Amino acid sequence: MTETKSNDLCEIIAQAFEQMKERDRDFSSKNVNLAELSRITGLSRQRLRRLKRNGFRDVPITRKRVNTSVLEGYTSILDNMLSKGVTNSTVCLRRLREHGYPGSQSSVKRYIASHKYLVPAPRQIVAPQGSRGIRYQTGPGESYQMDWGFVKVLNYSGAVTDAACFVMVCHHCGQKYVEFFPNARQENLFIGMIHAFSYMGVPKTILTDNMKSVVLRRDLEGHPVWQKDYESFMRTVGFSTRLCKPRHPFTKGKVERLVRFVKDNFMPGRTFWNYTDLNEAVSVWCRDLNSCYQKYLDDIPERVHLTRCMVTALPLVESEPLLFYLCPERKISFDGFINYEGRRFGVPFRHTGRTVRVCRDCNVIRIYTPDLKDLLVTHDVTWSRRDRFCIDQFDEKSQPEELPTAPVRAEISMVPKETIGLGFDKFDFEREENDE
Repeated sequence: MTETKSNDLCEIIAQAFEQMKERDRDFSSKNVNLAELSRITGLSRQRLRRLKRNGFRDVPITRKRVNTSVLEGYTSILDNMLSKGVTNSTVCLRRLREHGYPGSQSSVKRYIASHKYLVPAPRQIVAPQGSRGIRYQTGPGESYQMDWGFVKVLNYSGAVTDAACFVMVCHHCGQKYVEFFPNARQENLFIGMIHAFSYMGVPKTILTDNMKSVVLRRDLEGHPVWQKDYESFMRTVGFSTRLCKPRHPFTKGKVERLVRFVKDNFMPGRTFWNYTDLNEAVSVWCRDLNSCYQKYLDDIPERVHLTRCMVTALPLVESEPLLFYLCPERKISFDGFINYEGRRFGVPFRHTGRTVRVCRDCNVIRIYTPDLKDLLVTHDVTWSRRDRFCIDQFDEKSQPEELPTAPVRAEISMVPKETIGLGFDKFDFEREENDE
């Protein structure tokens, strides 16, 4: 047999098998002697064992690459947020920063793009209808837009309630103001507008939709019939209101977009203790947005609002009529409580009127007389459903007392409570001396 030499591993083993078959006709590659094969081929036994497991085929060794990422240890947080439908990389990065994430936003974006399967299926998006007109524009500080947004709140007891989000935005520069309330009553609308005017100034016109707390109906000529309390509020503060066409974002689109932005950017994964805590968080969020560069404005909204809009918008002057809007009126129940934001607070018995005025200042509830001259009582803000009593809520001295009309003949006796004796009572020598 002519021996041929080759550097190919498969050919070297094949030639070795031919030599071993010539010596032993019952040769089988399954029962090959690795020691003899190693002597013929010059390969190590460890390598021959690996080749035998692969059927004496030279299969390349695949080494698993260890991927070390800056997101290691934080992927569970991202997976949890993706499973809840949160795909905004800015929101995810903010949450990771709270847990000590040192990486960049690009890594978060790549992770979100490669794990889209964790996101629940979105709703069907309607095809856009295209532009229908020119956007409504105004000068600096001439008009603000306001609206309500609603979100679901899951409390600690498992019940689901609605929370109202009051939003106001400057039509010219996009300066934002957001505040949360337990409901969207008219009194909360006035409180939110006064707080927004204190922060942004009073414009000439407010753009809003057809709220029940703003307009009742339109007359035969199409002019709005204002709600009487809202009309009085407009005269007190000094602004006018312009109603916008329903479902027409070209006139009031900034505030509609702001409502959706609050739901998509601020609310996802948000937890809070009470509405005071939530409003403090959203005020910090608004200040950060107002101090950031905006591409459409080519400037910072806060700077533009202070230099241009505040020239036209007037600062809110604190007056006594505004205090009545900040302190809504409440009736006192027969048991001496008033209901405010779904909770009951006690009123002192010395107040003989039927109504009081209430306001919430951060973490304190203040109850005043109807004319706001005297402070009756203060309560700590509590978000439990239990009633909050106050000192002197009930006049116990003036309670009627029944006295006997006939001589009292029945008698009963009162003795000290019996105590159970212990084993050490026999060593109580003082008691023995008293008994003698």
